[in-house]
Amino acid sequence: MVDLSVLRRIGKGKKTKILNPEGANSLVLASASPRRLAILGQVGIEPDALRPTSIDETPRKTEPPRAYVARVAKEKGLAAQKLIDEDPELAGSFILSADTIVCVGRRILNKPELVEEAARMLQLLSGRSHRVYTSICLITPSRKIRQRIVETRVRFKHLSEEEIDCFLVSNEWRGKAGGYAIQGMAGAFVERLIGSYTNVVGLPLTEVIKMLRSEDYPVTFHWMKRAGRDLE
Repeated sequence: MVDLSVLRRIGKGKKTKILNPEGANSLVLASASPRRLAILGQVGIEPDALRPTSIDETPRKTEPPRAYVARVAKEKGLAAQKLIDEDPELAGSFILSADTIVCVGRRILNKPELVEEAARMLQLLSGRSHRVYTSICLITPSRKIRQRIVETRVRFKHLSEEEIDCFLVSNEWRGKAGGYAIQGMAGAFVERLIGSYTNVVGLPLTEVIKMLRSEDYPVTFHWMKRAGRDLE
């Protein structure tokens, strides 16, 4: 176990939020994405429950990318809230939802369903810059809704036909916005990145942690739990 008195001495008497109060609120992730789970796991946060939802993610006519991603993230969170309201064990939970899109100008590149779609996306991204937007939505136990959109600029090198063909054979394009995952083989395509790397993966970690801490979710307690497990 971790000796918290040591940490208090290290803090030189300053107040810290490292203790988890009794009956602390749970955290529900409105997603089953292994990438989002892994990002939260980097800082020792394991959601108490996963409540992925199925909503209509079709962009509305003339809907700008930022408005679209914000709307979808919020709708995912609200859909998860309805599920939680029917589960007494999760009453009063924090609900975290997110949506990530890849854009070239105002054109949204969603998850390709066919290899031909993925090929067209990679050809479009080749040798040019694009933007990745993630909207994070946090619904608090008091049902206050907080949202933020994080933008990252990514530039791909020129992709040869051989590179595109071999990448498509790898199947890494499946289920990925824009037809690629930066943490996979497509990381070799990136010439420049401005902004949050984890945002491109699917969840901007720094911004999520700031939002959780601002609502008094005990983020640092999870760090202590992780340290305790490592020392056992």
